[in-house]
Parts: sequence; C-alpha cells; structure tokens
Amino acid sequence: MVKYNPRDWFLLIFKFHKADTFRTLFPLIISIGLYSGLVAWLEMEVWKLSDTSHVKNLSLIHSALGMVISMLLVFRTNTAYERWWEGRKIWGSLVNSSRNLAMKIRSLVPSESQYFAAMIPNYAFAMKNHLRGEHYKTELEETVDFNPAEYTVADHVPNKIALRLMERMEQLRKEGKLLPEHLLFLQAELNNFTDAVGACERIRKTPIPFSYSVFLKKFIFLYVMTLPFGFVFSLGYWVIPVVSIIFYVLASLELIAEEIEDPFGSDANDLPTEEIALGIRVSIRQLLD
Repeated sequence: MVKYNPRDWFLLIFKFHKADTFRTLFPLIISIGLYSGLVAWLEMEVWKLSDTSHVKNLSLIHSALGMVISMLLVFRTNTAYERWWEGRKIWGSLVNSSRNLAMKIRSLVPSESQYFAAMIPNYAFAMKNHLRGEHYKTELEETVDFNPAEYTVADHVPNKIALRLMERMEQLRKEGKLLPEHLLFLQAELNNFTDAVGACERIRKTPIPFSYSVFLKKFIFLYVMTLPFGFVFSLGYWVIPVVSIIFYVLASLELIAEEIEDPFGSDANDLPTEEIALGIRVSIRQLLD
C-alpha cells in the first residue's frame, strides 16, 4: 500500500508514482490523441464540413451521455471502495481477535504462551498468503504439531492452523489445564479467525459481474472515440489534448476500481496485509513473552 502525506499537494501533483494510472494508460492516451488529430484534420481540411445543427446535436448527445457515464463510474468506484474498506475491517477484526486470544491464553494457561505466540501470528501470515494464492514457508514458525514444509499452495493452511489451535485447546482441557467453560471462552475468538478468512474469500471470489464490467469499458471506449466528431469545430485542434484528458480521467477511474475491488493482492493500492500480519506478530509476542 502506498504511504503518502495527503497535505503535500506539490509532490502528489507532479510526481508520477508507479501506481499512477498515467503510466499504464500512456500508450492508449497517445493513440487517442493521434486519432483525435486525424479526425480533426479530416473534418476541417479534407471533408471541409461546417458547424451544422447536426454537429451541434451530436455535442448535446455527448453532454447527456457524459452525465450517464459519470453516474456509472461513481457507482463502480463506490462499489469497489466498499469491498476495499470491508476487507480492511475484516483484517482489523483479526487483529483484535488475535490480541484477545493471546491475553486469554496468558491469563488461563501461561505455560502455553510460547506455542500460541507462534501459532496465532502464523494464522495471520497464512491468511495473507492464502488470499494471494501463495505459500511462503519461511514466514511461518514451526511448532511441535505444525510444520510449514508439509503444506503447499493447494492446502488451505489457515484452516490447518485453526484446527491445530483447536486440537491444542482440547488437549489442554483433557489435561485439566482448561475447564470446559474456558474452552468455550477461547473458542469464540478462534471462530472469529475462520469467519475472517471466510469473509475475505467471499470478497476475493465474487468479482464485479462480467457483463457490467465489459459494458462500462465499451461505453467509455465508444464515448471517447466519438467525442472528436462533436467537438472539433468548437475546439479545433485543441480537441486532441481535451479528448486525451477526458479519456485519461474516465479510464483511470475504471482502472482504480479494478485494482481495489480485490484488496488482498500485492498491488500498490491493495491493503497492507503483510504489515498487518507483522503487527500481529509483534503485539502477540509482547503479550505472551
């Protein structure tokens, strides 16, 4: 996730970060500019069309369609941001549940602190990797009943860790170190772990409907490609930068929405899940050491 100072206007305006959509869209912006220049040259120099009422009507149509496409893009970006923010709230709940479980373990069975100090953060890192379709064994700590080398990307490692935690708690109950009511007390936090990964999977595996995404891209393309025909006589060759800027704005909003609608990857604007997992490891060690 990109860290920045929102008050530093000069840096934000004039610095092009690798996450800036301008880098991605630059070839298309140049192509749109050349296309607009060709249309302007043909209409003014070759066809020698006049500013007729037909052209004026086309400009009015573009103005009306501009309102429609604006509303569609607002809905698109709001929907994507809601998914991004929901993902952040889920990871926030995982942080709270991890700390709560650690404090309860420290109070009830302090002799097991070392085991849970390794396995609770393991769940956060396994969840991060699972949502990215990865498995980094070096990020997970080995314990007496959990060996990261035994698992692959195909395994649901978060569920495996949750199972080991539940089995450990049940073993402590059988040994008399935990009472049955204590087990229920701890299981509530562990249930929040599996609820968190399930909610994130729901976001990740339910993209925006294909038809809606394709329609919006086609709408933007047709709108931009017909803009020069309606505005060339009022703008002349200035239609080249104007149409290029309009395309940049509209396409950028769609690109940003595409990036943040799945917020668990490693793109610049995705959630800092790795930092959150590291934060969980630090706070759990502080609680259980």
